[in-house]
This record gives sequence, structure tokens and C-alpha cells, in this order.
Amino acid sequence: MYQVWFRNLQVWLKHIRASLIGNLGQPFLFLLAMGYGLGRSVPEIEGLTYLQFIAPGLVASSVMYGAAFEATYGSYTRLSTQGTFEAILMTPISIVELALGEILWGATKGLIAGVIMLATLPLFGVMPSVWSAALIPVLFAEGIIFSALGLVMTATATNYDFFNYFTSLVITPLFLFSGIFFSLNAISSPLREILYALPLSSVVELSRTFCYGSFKGNILLELFNVAVFTIISSAAAVFLLKRRLIQ
Repeated sequence: MYQVWFRNLQVWLKHIRASLIGNLGQPFLFLLAMGYGLGRSVPEIEGLTYLQFIAPGLVASSVMYGAAFEATYGSYTRLSTQGTFEAILMTPISIVELALGEILWGATKGLIAGVIMLATLPLFGVMPSVWSAALIPVLFAEGIIFSALGLVMTATATNYDFFNYFTSLVITPLFLFSGIFFSLNAISSPLREILYALPLSSVVELSRTFCYGSFKGNILLELFNVAVFTIISSAAAVFLLKRRLIQ
């Protein structure tokens, strides 16, 4: 598992600049456009300026994008185009170790994007609290979730165009409706409960909580949701990739 992770790291370091720009470009643009642009005319939400409100959610979204795209386009390239998976499986590494290595690598890329985004928030006038350090393992768990979901799509994909379904029907709706740009508390039930059940919603809530050290919500429930999604998505990814490779 570690060997797979380390192999991917070595390859990534050769084109690190382009990769980081691709992962961080959209969150930064949204932070500028929505925070500085639209945010000037939006009143405070839950005691935060609009820029302060959306910033932690955009940190979480950068992890989602980084992990998901690595485990789709990156993993599919290694699976079908480069033949990397086939070569790896010629070694003592098992399919399960290969799958877990891919998931952890995608989570690592997502975490890197999230930490960079978090570290640059002061440049926009958003000052995270010391509790932000506790957010790092949460972001890594989020990276595992979306890396595993991406690997699920890779295990079922027949070509690169297949990932348009994942982007359009999963990633984009999660980005828009997980509480990054508006408070889910403002939505009436039962839709509110449905949106709170989304995997990104819990991470956004935790990101906002730890970023400002404001412990108002049910943190244990949010952490439980993240843990459940992590286990289920990882198990599904391992199972489906194993089935794909055995065929």
C-alpha cells in the first residue's frame, strides 16, 4: 500500500506546479468572486461576514476536488492508458493494497490542496483560530471519502467521458448544496435533513467549527457521519476495483 502511494508521489512531484494550480484555481476564484465581490452586499450569516462564512467551506471543497479528480482521471490513466496497475500487480502487491494505496494517494493530494487553501486564508483577511490544526485529520478523512468515490467511478468507467456523470451529478451538486454558500439552517425540513446527510455537508460544518473555534453544532454527530462515509466509500472502492481487475 505504501509503495503504491510513494510511487504516485514521485510521479506527482515532477509536475507539482500544474497540479496545484488545477486543484486550487476554482476555490480561489470563488473566494475572490463570492467573498470580495458578492460578499460586499450580503449581510452577515450566523455572525460571520460572507467572506468568513464561505472560506472554510471552500477549504473543504478544495480537498474534494483534489481527491476526486486524482482518483478518477489520474487513477483511470494508470488503469487503462499507462498499464501501471497491471505492472504493479505483477509484484507482490495485492489488489486490495493497490486500491488502498490509490485511495490514500488521492486523499493526500486533497489534503495538500486543503492545507494550502487554509494557510492562505489570512491573505484574504480571514484569520483561522488555533483549533484549525484539529481540522487536518478531518480534511484527510474527507479526502479518503472522495478519493474512494472517485475510484468507484474509475472501477466502472469505460472511457474518460464517463467521469462527466460524476462531475455533473455528484461533485458539482455537492459543491453547491452542502452549505458552503448558504446556511442549511435557512432551508425548511425535510430538505434540510437531506442536505445535512450529504458527505460534504458534515465536513463543511466541521471546517467552519474548527476554523473559528465556535463549537455550536453537534460535533460528535458530524464526526460520526464522516467516519461512516469513510468506511463505506473505501469498502465499495476496494470491492469494485477488485472486480474490475479480476475480469
